[in-house]
Amino acid sequence: MDLDALLLARLQFAFTISFHIIFPAFTIGLSAFVATLLVLWLRTGREHFHRLARFWTKIFAVSFAMGVVSGIPMSYQFGTNWSRFSEVAGNVVGPLVGYEVLSAFFLEATFLGVMLFGWKRIPPWLHATSAVLVALGTALSGFWILSANSWMQTPAGHEMRNGIAYPVDWLEIIFNPSFPYRFLHMMTAAYLTTSVVVLAVGARYLLAQVYVPEARTMVRMGLGMVASLAPLQLLLGDLHGLNTLEHQPAKVAAMEAHWEWTGPAPLVLFAWPDQKAERNRAEIAVPKAGSLILTHSWTGRTPALKDFPPDERADVPTVFFAFRIMVGIGLLLIALGLTGAVLWWRKRVFETRWYLRAAGFSWPLGFVAIVAGWVTTECGRQPYLVYGLLRTADSVSPVSGASVAWSLVSFVVIYSLVFSIGIYYIRKLMRGGPRGAAQEPPPESEGLPNRPLAVAQQGTRETQAEPPVI
Repeated sequence: MDLDALLLARLQFAFTISFHIIFPAFTIGLSAFVATLLVLWLRTGREHFHRLARFWTKIFAVSFAMGVVSGIPMSYQFGTNWSRFSEVAGNVVGPLVGYEVLSAFFLEATFLGVMLFGWKRIPPWLHATSAVLVALGTALSGFWILSANSWMQTPAGHEMRNGIAYPVDWLEIIFNPSFPYRFLHMMTAAYLTTSVVVLAVGARYLLAQVYVPEARTMVRMGLGMVASLAPLQLLLGDLHGLNTLEHQPAKVAAMEAHWEWTGPAPLVLFAWPDQKAERNRAEIAVPKAGSLILTHSWTGRTPALKDFPPDERADVPTVFFAFRIMVGIGLLLIALGLTGAVLWWRKRVFETRWYLRAAGFSWPLGFVAIVAGWVTTECGRQPYLVYGLLRTADSVSPVSGASVAWSLVSFVVIYSLVFSIGIYYIRKLMRGGPRGAAQEPPPESEGLPNRPLAVAQQGTRETQAEPPVI
């Protein structure tokens, strides 16, 4: 049996990056949350902020380690499976990834040890500063990686010589046409995803009536971010979509499953795109709404798939359904945030059990939306690896399908094992809650009150009750 090396190489990279992307997204948001907790502790002296910071720092450490372990093999795949891509685009993409290591990863690595092990060894202000710098490092990492990916979507600032891309203007390369929209959209998704997890954990603790002071803080902070960021993400997504319409119209046509222009485009809520027949089956659509959303006009002209040759189109069902999963989850998170905000305003959010149950089960939504958004972005770019410059089929290394198949199987086995161990340990930490940090007081510092343990142990039942299943 002949194995398709191109298909297997695509599957391998899709598998590794789908696994990897959820951990950097989580750690970007979680590092900012921990830094915020430590700053609040410095400003107020309230010890439950300190206990929460220690609790979430442990989870951050596990997630960060899993992100590093799952991300390293991807860089090797550029050489093993995608050597032609490295040859054509390496002069541009290589330095951008290198800048991420030099500026962001080194910053994280320098202060991560201080953040993880400096609880009693350094002054509190220095420890909080290290957490802030780690959060800055994770954001910088996202900056450079998204700049490289955005250049592959909307290449600019380069010139082609003998089929090789050479940098001409680094500012134009870094801040390429899609980068501002993609960066804001992804970073907001990272902070939103973490906020949903924090809200979900706090809600489950409240339902079980354990760690109540910490749980109330988690619900307040998580809900505040979800209620603010979810509607903002809708606006950023619209701006990102308009930018994509300008620079990658074929991707937008696939996202909307719009086959041909016969007048104002409908908004397809559901359909089964049939690529062979070039039509949608079982379509449910709102007339003219597609033109209104994409062009902000009832009669605006939108791209159609038949405007492009068949070999210039992405796989429509994949892009179409991934986009709707992402948007659908976004609308659910808006509803979750606004409903919680109303309950908070009515001073009922901590007692409304149906809402706490819904919030408690919402923790995976952000991760699913991020993966669905990645699928939309990357599969929608096909058949190009660097849009308009280099096709995916021309980027693969001259390796046998059998070699790629064996490495793919190895990745699936190893990543599944790592993922299972990591999730088991994170779940164990969440079941334990902030109990460990509550058993010992925070370090003393000049100007920072070292409150007695009685404050940390408010409510005997909160620290002794059986923790919930997270």
